[in-house]
Amino acid sequence: PGQDHVYDLAARLGLPTTPSNVTGDKLLHFDGRPTRYRGRVPRLPPLALADVAQAQWRFDRLAATVDLRHPWRTPNAETLDGQTFETWIRRTVRTRGGREFFRVAAQGVFATEAANLSLLHVLFYSRSGTDFETLLTTAGGAQQDRLVGGTQQLARGLHRILGDRVRLGHAVTRLHQDEHGVSVTAGADTVTAAYAIVAVPPALAAGIEFHPALPPDRAQLQQRMPHGSVIKFHAAYERPFWRDDGLCGEVAGDRGLVKVIFDNSPPEGTPGILVGFFEGMDAVAAGRYPQEVRREVVRRELVRYLGPEAGALIAYTDTDWSAEPYTRGCYGAHLPPGAWTQFGTALRPPVGRVHWAGTETAERWAGYMDGALSSGIRAADEVLVGIPR
Repeated sequence: PGQDHVYDLAARLGLPTTPSNVTGDKLLHFDGRPTRYRGRVPRLPPLALADVAQAQWRFDRLAATVDLRHPWRTPNAETLDGQTFETWIRRTVRTRGGREFFRVAAQGVFATEAANLSLLHVLFYSRSGTDFETLLTTAGGAQQDRLVGGTQQLARGLHRILGDRVRLGHAVTRLHQDEHGVSVTAGADTVTAAYAIVAVPPALAAGIEFHPALPPDRAQLQQRMPHGSVIKFHAAYERPFWRDDGLCGEVAGDRGLVKVIFDNSPPEGTPGILVGFFEGMDAVAAGRYPQEVRREVVRRELVRYLGPEAGALIAYTDTDWSAEPYTRGCYGAHLPPGAWTQFGTALRPPVGRVHWAGTETAERWAGYMDGALSSGIRAADEVLVGIPR
């Protein structure tokens, strides 16, 4: 809910959505003990649950003060940006279980450790996506719906509309601008235009050779926006056996290399597919091993969560997004302490005829597909202002 640009584009392209499966119990493996629950609130021990509630209340109050357009103007911005999310967790959350909840949540949302994140960035990101609970939630939250057949259809649908104007396999290496326009070099090809919109992640934009060179604050910002580390896997079964036991397939845990799992089976019900993630430092560790080793790790983790039937995989595939040359990580870029207040002003303003888009530049749903689409609309509007009618 609220991701209106994605729903609108899907409708325009004739792509149906299907809700993520929430029929049945969710599983929480906490401190070595599995518990089943329904609804949004996991069954943590009472003290830990109360601790999470008070900490989340404090967090949401802080997030409500964030200026989404100008995060560096948020009240007490330098204090918030001068500490990590881990610092806030240690100071605010009293129980070990409560602290682990927020650390696992940081891995799930940002694909990195709480110690790597500016508190101001976490607050901004949370408010950008409504609130922290929404980012973690399926029904009524950020993971409510899926596109039947996969989200790659959004890109393919746009490709069909644009046709040959989309040039695949042309990685841009150089961008030159002057008072007359821009020229963009990709291999042996050069394209000229009045303006350019750069919509690649900031860390990849840093690999483009700009002439004249980018202003120092923009160049420094790009160096301070790394991606998280994610290996996303799909494990396929003859059928979704977990549903026979009254489970919806949504699993979370505080131990092991795999801490988040969802039911990703197609609407017709078969085959049964579980999607899960190695995230943060777990992804860094798993990325050092070949896929066949990760497959065995996943098989063992799924058996630990769901029982012996989870060992009977009929297919397995995974993608290490940190190894992909045109992402170098996922799900989006994050900012470490100090980056927002020192260099955040350079995130969105154009540099001459070069404009910036991409989900990291969005005010609402930053880091999500909806934020990517809204940023493209904003950048296009900026360019249209300068084009003579």
